[in-house]
Amino acid sequence: MPDQLGARSTFAELLIARRAELRPEDVGLLGGGRRRTPGLRREEVAVLAGVSADYLARLEQGRDSNPSPAVVDALATALRFNDTERAHFGWLALTTSKEARCPSTAFDPKLDQVPPALTAVLDALTPTPAFALGPRANVLAWNDSWEDLVAPLGLLDDPEQVNLAVWAFRHPLARTTITDWPQYADLLADQLARTRLRRPEDESIASTIEFLTTEPEFARRWQPHRLAENLPSLLGLEHPTRGTLTFTVQTLSAENDQQIVIWLPRETAARAPELRLIHPQAANG
Repeated sequence: MPDQLGARSTFAELLIARRAELRPEDVGLLGGGRRRTPGLRREEVAVLAGVSADYLARLEQGRDSNPSPAVVDALATALRFNDTERAHFGWLALTTSKEARCPSTAFDPKLDQVPPALTAVLDALTPTPAFALGPRANVLAWNDSWEDLVAPLGLLDDPEQVNLAVWAFRHPLARTTITDWPQYADLLADQLARTRLRRPEDESIASTIEFLTTEPEFARRWQPHRLAENLPSLLGLEHPTRGTLTFTVQTLSAENDQQIVIWLPRETAARAPELRLIHPQAANG
């Protein structure tokens, strides 16, 4: 029976993509010569996970949308997911039945609406730079300290459309300003991949990603089914007027997939060990 593409959940897409990425030697199997398609055969993954090849086919084709926790765990082990990928794989498995019943996860306007309480938090954090980040890496609100810091960098050239990923990949100042630009670029691509996994039908997120894929550096980093296990907590800037700056990045979860991001100056962070970094995957997991 051919794959039912229209019925595939994000869980099934991740299952297929990961199987295609792995080589036999990655999982302790012999290569077995040339293969018509890259990656592991369905039968090989089935043996590694202790399930039947027919059942694995049903999962990949969307004909079964309710795998047990034991099966999900066995598949995650067979596919060599890291801890972060395993958590997302499990989350997708839990939601795949709901996704099958309610396939539309179109963009929710609330994702771009900043509640007054969150704005008040940003103001209270002054003079520490802070902003509210939406799921598409779009900056929804910020305090005066962050505005003063990033305005010379071109980040607020269009205050109605402030997006960290678009700025990092498309603005000429980004690569000369961010000390470790490759790491920062990986972080932003990873965030968009997480959002894409959780909101596969969101046209607004899809359009952001489509726009960025015209940039070769983003296209090279775009691996929508691979999530970083460890996210960086430091941000270095070569600021045009303030010189070399280093920030500890504090990320706190808020409602509607929003985050409060605080750029705490390194010297201040050293005096405040009680401030604990919460990575986005911990906040959303």
